Amino acid sequence: MSGEKAGAVDPDEYSDVWVFVEEHDGDVMTVSWELLGEARGLADDLGEDLVALVIGEDADDVAREAVERGADRALVADDPVFEPYRADPYGEQFRALVEQRHPAVVLIGGTHTGRDFAGRVAVPAHAGLTADCTELGVDDDGLLEARRPAFGGNVLATIVCEDHRPQMATVRPGVFAAADRDPDRDGEVEQVGVVVDESDTVSEVRERAVGDTADITEADRIVAVGGGCDGDLGPAEELADALDAELAASRKAVDEGWVDGSRQVGQTGKTVRPELYVAVGVSGAVQHVEGMNDSEVVVAVNDDPNAPIFEHADYGVVGDLFEVCPALAERVREDGLVDAADAEPEARP
Repeated sequence: MSGEKAGAVDPDEYSDVWVFVEEHDGDVMTVSWELLGEARGLADDLGEDLVALVIGEDADDVAREAVERGADRALVADDPVFEPYRADPYGEQFRALVEQRHPAVVLIGGTHTGRDFAGRVAVPAHAGLTADCTELGVDDDGLLEARRPAFGGNVLATIVCEDHRPQMATVRPGVFAAADRDPDRDGEVEQVGVVVDESDTVSEVRERAVGDTADITEADRIVAVGGGCDGDLGPAEELADALDAELAASRKAVDEGWVDGSRQVGQTGKTVRPELYVAVGVSGAVQHVEGMNDSEVVVAVNDDPNAPIFEHADYGVVGDLFEVCPALAERVREDGLVDAADAEPEARP
């Protein structure tokens, strides 16, 4: 055997930065626009084109929006076989495009869909795939630097792929700002050949049931509970209801089984950027703060005046959360603060 590594390629044959734009029935996952915003800078640093990949049915409008949000080109695989999502058709189509067009970098949102099929592309293509990234960069040699929490969030690992292409990464939603939309921006939208045949697809969707589980990364307002709640979520839930907010949690609250893991905020959970983040009984460990420190306004409620969370809060209330939360909820309802916040600017008092 030669000394060449299995699956190694000539990096010079690969170019451009690709972003997978995830859409379902025309609704685009916000992380896709976040990735376009971040990837625009990466592509400029590398001197490459930024390419949006859209897979779906009747997806031309999504592709045009991707151009408006920074893509130089958008590739569209449009066919009924792609709606609703199934891993095999998506994976087969994506693999074919990677093999035909040789992208240097491929970025995918770390959603259920993205995590489900990214490996179906990376493994057969012998690509380098870094999962659950929170930072991206380019080193002096033009290699993608993919950073992600490791060892329980206590360190941030930087991973580079020297010998394999494409360099792939799934990226945690909420860690980057979404790219702004410029309706005057020009770019090419190209329809690509669909390689998937429905008759060759082994899975069939007979019925689809969509539950009411919320994605906290999309929430404008969040009330997060921590260990200080001691398992009693009632006061925090009352405040969340008054604020029309989503409930989230620290790792402590999730580990104790009080809140589902899909609602965990932090290095080992999700990253959020809400307009309002209310931390209730959250101590403020660095692992948690990393997941919410880009919130616009942070309010902390804790009975420990020395809790680290107060160092990251715009407003702090030192007090018993079981008294403070119901009082805040009552004040919000009485003054109609949520209605005022949701109103158009000219209608605000």
